[in-house]
Amino acid sequence: MSIGASLLIQCFIKIINSITFAIQIIPLATENSDRKNFFKRLRKGSDVETEQTEMTFMDHLEALRWHIMRSVIVWLAVTIAIFVFIDWIYDNIILAPTDVKFVTYGALCRFGHWLGIGDGLCMPPVKIDFQINVVNGTFTSAINIAMVGGVIVAFPYIFFELWRFIKPALSAKEKKYARGSIFWVSLCFFIGAAFGYYLLAPFTFNFLASFTLGKSGAIQYKPTVNDYIDSLTNLILGCGIAFELPILAFVLAKIGLITSSFLKKYSKYAFVIILLIAAIITPSPDMTSQLIVALPLLLLYWISILLVARVDKQKAKEEKEWS
Repeated sequence: MSIGASLLIQCFIKIINSITFAIQIIPLATENSDRKNFFKRLRKGSDVETEQTEMTFMDHLEALRWHIMRSVIVWLAVTIAIFVFIDWIYDNIILAPTDVKFVTYGALCRFGHWLGIGDGLCMPPVKIDFQINVVNGTFTSAINIAMVGGVIVAFPYIFFELWRFIKPALSAKEKKYARGSIFWVSLCFFIGAAFGYYLLAPFTFNFLASFTLGKSGAIQYKPTVNDYIDSLTNLILGCGIAFELPILAFVLAKIGLITSSFLKKYSKYAFVIILLIAAIITPSPDMTSQLIVALPLLLLYWISILLVARVDKQKAKEEKEWS
């Protein structure tokens, strides 16, 4: 069992234990009114009640606990649903980048012909013979897929719960600026995840499967299923998180920690950091895969500069009105 799968299973066990502990300490009295109050708070949380009054530290912990519980419940529901259809998901989604009919191979080849570079972008489909070298390998692989898939699918709701926890502390003006944040954060995450899945994964697996060590032919390339799943999920989650760069820059600009001039001044250092991030995200050492990640991140960096410049202009306009 791979290290990633082991960590995910340990995390799953800890989450189950946390839910059990949380349920045990919830004061569920026998009265019908208390039961109704419990399920009401589970559905809606305590946002409406706490926005109007000042909360103590324990109130914040109580509110945070309910947000975490609802997020975990939704994540578990999605994880179970994925596990029920694990065979179809494995055949049609997980193994898709190794299929000759995968959309990326044909699209890149046609794009290369359109550019006039012939078969320069055409890649042969990846032929990988997977193996399982542990007794519970297939089961842990299925759990790995279901848990990571649950995080990806439930990401908008998880962020929604995080937003509900932060929202009462914001001013009316800050809430106005943050309008639509759930949509934009989720959109950037899914665009990044799709980028990692449809574009980066084929290049990465194609390079790794075709790379040889020595000319004797003594090495047979037979990676484990867990290694393949870990690499694929790292690409998807890594790109999804990396594509949140414009959102992060916008928030930091609103707080006042960065300005557009600051980002422009240190752009050369940002370029080096982006290359390091690309090297971390891509499991393969080839420059093609790293450039495929680095170029969109550089584009996102300059988009971030434009967003921050817009924030700077709004702040300058507001300061002028108050002066």
